[in-house]
Parts: sequence; structure tokens; C-alpha cells
Amino acid sequence: MTTLTWERVTVATGPGEGAEAAVRQAYREAGLAEPERVLVLPSPLAGAVVAAWLTGDETLRAKLEQARPADPERRHTGLPGLRADPAVRAVLEAGDPGRPVRDAVRTAPWERARAAAYAELGPAGWARLWAETGGRLWPQAERLVGDLRRAIADRGAALDTALGTDTDLEAERFGESLRHVTLDAVLGQHDAPWLSAFDGLDGLKRVAERAGWWWPYERLAIVTERPVELHLDDLGRLHRADGAALAYADGFALHAWHGMPVPPGFGAAMTGLTPERIRSEANAELRRAMLEHFGLDRYLAESGAQPVQSDETGVLWRIELPDDEPLAMVEVVNSTPEPDGTRRTYFLRVPPWVRRAREGVAWTFGIAEDDYRPRRET
Repeated sequence: MTTLTWERVTVATGPGEGAEAAVRQAYREAGLAEPERVLVLPSPLAGAVVAAWLTGDETLRAKLEQARPADPERRHTGLPGLRADPAVRAVLEAGDPGRPVRDAVRTAPWERARAAAYAELGPAGWARLWAETGGRLWPQAERLVGDLRRAIADRGAALDTALGTDTDLEAERFGESLRHVTLDAVLGQHDAPWLSAFDGLDGLKRVAERAGWWWPYERLAIVTERPVELHLDDLGRLHRADGAALAYADGFALHAWHGMPVPPGFGAAMTGLTPERIRSEANAELRRAMLEHFGLDRYLAESGAQPVQSDETGVLWRIELPDDEPLAMVEVVNSTPEPDGTRRTYFLRVPPWVRRAREGVAWTFGIAEDDYRPRRET
């Protein structure tokens, strides 16, 4: 399989046929008996909930039992109901899934394959192979894995708060319990980076081509489907203005703006921004995203900002923002005229401690104000 194909595996969407057969093959290749049951679920959140119930303590189980299928109008706020699906009920009633076998199914094959490649290619050859395969693909997969784990933890914490948890710390602990369960998962399509580097490992590769995260136990394999939608920006970060950036069939979804988690509807609100709406945003991170989208120079022009200092290098502007550091910018004019004879104006964002335009311009060059002595500006 070529690197380009594995890139597609990492971001593939939609159902994949034959996932159960691929999982059983991975067990056989690891020298294990096939699982007695393979449970297919629609999202990694659903998989984490079932895995947490099967392997967690009574306190964790009791909280998970209180979860109900989310309201269709607010699907982003709930956890999957444990007993809503007959297949899930059957797994819960079956009891102990057996010991986790992730090490045998995934870790040991990876270690053997890497050791064989290293022995054959040597240090330099292995480094080249990894740079051409997994090293190229891992940053994309790592971002998605991290985003999903954070979202699962956040969903758990939000549910615990809704159930009347006494403290924020308890809610965070419950969310962390769900996130911790994801560390026991085989990453399916998000294992594409390291799978791309090796020959063999056919069972694991077949699962990656067909499924998302999965949890292997002796008698049970919990397999989750790939997302139904995935939207990325030019840098490979989750991003969408008019809906969820990453969505699964059961309603589990991540909303993001250029990689930053945002509430549902945030992207749509960006089309009608005003300086007043930006100032009223209580979340400092969301406000920064609004400023970036609105345009810092436009914000200065429309917010009634006043210059605080000017000199031969430019004009220093400063705006106070609630619960955040001030916005400081230096307005400069390009000394080289455009073809039509006009000169372009630029706004350079500088640290809030800057008090003079010259000091700010010098900072953009990484030098002290006293050392800024340009002979000719371009």
C-alpha cells in the first residue's frame, strides 16, 4: 500500500465493509483465539462508554448507567444510553469480556516489525523509511487522536455536571476516566502511520482500512465505525464554519475553528461579527478566533480605537479587552510604492507591554529598540 493510500485511510469516512472478519484475522495473526463476540458501535465515544462499563469499578458503572440516549435536539451534550441497543445489552449481560489483549494484538506486532526493519536497514535506513511513511502521516493522525480524546473527556465531564456532581473536580475525574479508557484502544484508521511503514500485519491493516478505534479483549472485541463527516483546513486541522468538523453516525461530533474546539453554531456566527459582539464574548480563546477572522486592522477601524503614540516608524494602537491581554498593534506604511504609486499600510501585532511604535517595530525584527537603525526600509 502506498503512502498516498494510507493518507486516505487516516481521513476516510463512511462505513467500511468486513470489519468483523478483519478483527478476527488480527486475533489469529497474534496467535489468539478469535473473540466470541464482535460488537460494532457507531463512534469512539460509544466504544469508550461500553469499555468503561465493562472494565470500570462500581462507581464508574453507576454513573454510566444514568446516561440516556441524548435528546435529538441536543445530541452533542449526552452519552450513548448503555442499554438502548439490544447488542450492547447482550454484551453487558454476558459479563466479563476477559483480559485486554491489546499488547498481543497491536503492541507486540509493532515491536517485532520495527525491530526487523531496523535490523535490515540500520539506523540511517530506518530513519529514511520512517520519514517517507509514518513520519509524514503521524502529525495528521496525532491531531485527530488528541482531538477525539479531549472531546470524549469533555463529554464525560459535562454529563457528570448535568447529573448533579458536587464539584468540578469530580466531573473532571469522570471525564478523565473515559479518556483513560481510550488509551486501551487500538486506533484503527489512525494507526495508518505506523502500519504504512511495514510489510505484513495484514489483519491490522485490514481493520485500519475498514474501521475506527477498537478495544480487543479475550472474549470480546468492541469495534467502532469511521466518522460520517470530516472537514479540515489547509493545515490539516479540524475546521468547519457551517456544522460539525468531525461527526459520527450516533451524533457524537466535534465542532472546531481552525483546530480550536468551539461550541456548535460558533462558525455560523462568524459571518455577522461586529466589534460589539467580539467584545461581549466571555471566552478569551473564542474572542481571539473572532478577532483573527474579523481582521485586526478592521477591528481597530470599527471599534473607535485611538492611537497612543506615534513616531517616524509608525503609529501604536492599543485596545483593552475584557479578561484578556490588551491588543497592541503598530500601523506602518511600506516605504516601497506599489506599481500604481500608492503605498500599502500594514498592521503588526506586538506584545501588550510595548509602549512606543519604534519599540514595537524593533520587536518584530527580534532586536532592542536602541538597536533598530534601518538604513533603508522595504
